[in-house]
Amino acid sequence: MSADPSPVAARAVVFAERAAEEAQAPTVEIVVPVHNEERALPGCIRTLHARLRDELPFPWRITIADNASTDRTLAVAGELAGTLPNVAVVHLERKGRGRALRAVWGSSDADIVAYMDVDLSTGLDGLLPLIAPLASGHSDLAVGSRLAPGARTVRGPRRELISRCYNALIRISHGARFSDAQCGFKAGRTQALQPLLSRTRDDAWFFDTELLLLAEHNGLRIHEVPVDWVEDVDTRVDVVRTAADDLRGLWRMRRLRDSGGADVALPARPGPAAQHPEAVLAPAAGRDRLRWEIGCFVVVGALSTAGQALLYWSLRHWWPPAAATFVSLVVLTIFNTEASRRLTFRDTATPVRRAHLGAGMLFLVGYLVTSGAVLAFRAWQPGAPVSAETVVLVVSSLLVTVVRFVVLRSVVFRRPA
Repeated sequence: MSADPSPVAARAVVFAERAAEEAQAPTVEIVVPVHNEERALPGCIRTLHARLRDELPFPWRITIADNASTDRTLAVAGELAGTLPNVAVVHLERKGRGRALRAVWGSSDADIVAYMDVDLSTGLDGLLPLIAPLASGHSDLAVGSRLAPGARTVRGPRRELISRCYNALIRISHGARFSDAQCGFKAGRTQALQPLLSRTRDDAWFFDTELLLLAEHNGLRIHEVPVDWVEDVDTRVDVVRTAADDLRGLWRMRRLRDSGGADVALPARPGPAAQHPEAVLAPAAGRDRLRWEIGCFVVVGALSTAGQALLYWSLRHWWPPAAATFVSLVVLTIFNTEASRRLTFRDTATPVRRAHLGAGMLFLVGYLVTSGAVLAFRAWQPGAPVSAETVVLVVSSLLVTVVRFVVLRSVVFRRPA
């Protein structure tokens, strides 16, 4: 009969098992980009270091990325690296958050890379939920969101309005499904991120949006974490200039996607999803696609209807109803067709000729229905004002819009079986 193992032997087995687990655990590198932040940097790094030491169950390190600071930021970063374990410093000669992240993430040997702003506006309670889906292999990117359900934010109405309008513009112009592009709290699997970095061009604030659009375009899975976020009243972001740069960046990304330049060869996601992606992703992708198509079509249809009503109302003061209806419908049909081809049904690769030919046939139907409705109303109410005719036009146009969606989706922009 064998004897029970001694306490020393048992402890050695436990230590060996723990060491094996740590060797297999993914490594995490958290980057903190800074520019002239000598006052905020010590408190940020010490707070972050303590949280990682006490709560993150993975091997980690913090990298301070100094972006051409002109104050004592680099010296302070060196002092922190000299006194705190697992803290490193990288110095760049030129400023820009995008440039810093591209440099550090691009050369990182960690399994997971992340970044956060030095002001710690985003609560660190969201850090482990940010890392966990990447460590498990469930997702490729994880982003903090101030606009997702469950998020709690404290910021002024001006920045709230700008943020919501900007993210709505991204969804309308690119069909994005993420809710908050620019929250300074993101992470990703290094293997998935590094191929995307070579396609990014922005060195400043648009880098976040650019990276997310590239990731979503190439089929990466993005996980959103609702965060607690408090606005830094000492922020140095030039909101107007940043907004202008973002608009130019969105236009550049639109052209890049249309030209095929946004396509990147990426490694497969680890785990069962990579082995059988059709079993995991196809149903969700189909539901997401239908939701996007309906939502986008409603928005484009509402804008088209409003535009047609406004144009009809303007032309009706000079032209008869049939002529005003015809011109307003032609102009808005062209707009609607291009919006359907580029946004609503963007992944069907329908040729321009086929799209406009199908839309042209629907245009004839729509013209007959809407103009017939207006003429019938005038015959019933000959003395009615132009505003009443406009209401009839709007109602009939909405009915035509429903029929348009069904026909466009099932016939004009039909996907191959």
